[in-house]
Amino acid sequence: MKMNKTLFFMAMMAATLTASAQLKPRPDAFPPVQEQPDGKAVTMASTVEEMADWDRYPTYPVYLEMMQRWAESFPQLCHVDTIGTSIRGRLILSLYIDVQTDDDLYRPEFFYSSTIHGDEVTGFVMMLRLIDTLLNGYNSNPLYTNLINRTRISINPLANPDGTYRNGNNTVQGAVRYNANMVDLNRNYPNPFGVATATPPCPPQGGTVIGDIVPPRGGQGGVKAALQPENQAMIEYMEAHHFRLSANLHGGAEVMNYPWDSFTSAEMPHPSASWWQEVCKRFVDTSRTYDNSHFRDTYNCGYTAGGDWYVITGGRQDYVNYYLGCNEMTMEISTQKTLSSNRLPEYWDFLQHSLVNYIGEIHNAPDNPIGVESPLSSLHSPLTVYPNPACDIVTVDGLQPNCKIELFDIAEHRILSVSAPSEGRVQLDLATLRPGVYILRCGTAATKLVKR
Repeated sequence: MKMNKTLFFMAMMAATLTASAQLKPRPDAFPPVQEQPDGKAVTMASTVEEMADWDRYPTYPVYLEMMQRWAESFPQLCHVDTIGTSIRGRLILSLYIDVQTDDDLYRPEFFYSSTIHGDEVTGFVMMLRLIDTLLNGYNSNPLYTNLINRTRISINPLANPDGTYRNGNNTVQGAVRYNANMVDLNRNYPNPFGVATATPPCPPQGGTVIGDIVPPRGGQGGVKAALQPENQAMIEYMEAHHFRLSANLHGGAEVMNYPWDSFTSAEMPHPSASWWQEVCKRFVDTSRTYDNSHFRDTYNCGYTAGGDWYVITGGRQDYVNYYLGCNEMTMEISTQKTLSSNRLPEYWDFLQHSLVNYIGEIHNAPDNPIGVESPLSSLHSPLTVYPNPACDIVTVDGLQPNCKIELFDIAEHRILSVSAPSEGRVQLDLATLRPGVYILRCGTAATKLVKR
């Protein structure tokens, strides 16, 4: 929703008063790689004017004021969306660029989001500077003008404000990756592949749901927290829009990370893997024309399928690709999670053109990159399955009499095969199956079935 101006400045005032050679390890691995702050010069901007040279990090009140000033200075180009609020009441904002025209031309929606891990703040400043560059370049820079005229662009510079301003609203020193509940937000999304789903609705008999205790892949065991408010708000925001292309910005390495994260490419390649590789190569090659030393610390080519680097579950990237039908990748853009502030302009110099060009990739993005894209899921689906999602017993209606009922997992391995009764209805017991997404087929009919 668009942000109420009075509410915005009330939040600003409250914020001001509140003080509060092997592969490089993946920075969001478990346990997370901790970065040593020694020797870093982190300078904060206490006014918007002090951000002029982009060599400082904004305090939380300055960040809010920057977003509001853009909306007021370019009212025909943009407005501020409030995605939601953090646990500590800080605002999760997005600057939505949508030029007001009299035509009815379709303009696809693009989304940038940064700093889901609160201590990975390079992307925070890069996104702020990108907003400023696009808005001030409209009608003067042909590339930016054409891009804005053809695309609706939403930019969320800070997805985890409580983690970034862990030590109060006036510093990013001491920032942590987690939210205020000490939950890793990039392990907290519902997982489409049946491992470590966020909030299972099926408690043990006599028990209470407190989180998913199914051990994730890669040994990342333990109880998984319920879906956090920051992620719930982000899901609702993305569902309310129809983003076709997006990126989630991180730090701690320099590598473009395309889906899937939950599997290696040998186990299950993404349907659009070849397109992703081309996009990643263009991003890396463009950045290297300005500084050839970057995007070499993890893979020399500068990009990888996420699971080939390190398998994780509960990440935003796989959720967005699978459930929301949006092409999303993870951009690891700086070897240090929190750069010395005087190095921020250096990173902008080699990243800016790649960041702008990536927005333009939306006009060549594949349609509907959902993970169950396969001959099974494209079949005609007159079947009725309920409840769906299900914990144990499901009823299937609309069966062709005496047809063979087959259940497949996401990798299209057949799980069961039974004959349909003549009355066209059957009950199936899923209690022994792992949580996840399955395809139910009967003759020429097929539908998706979710086991919780």
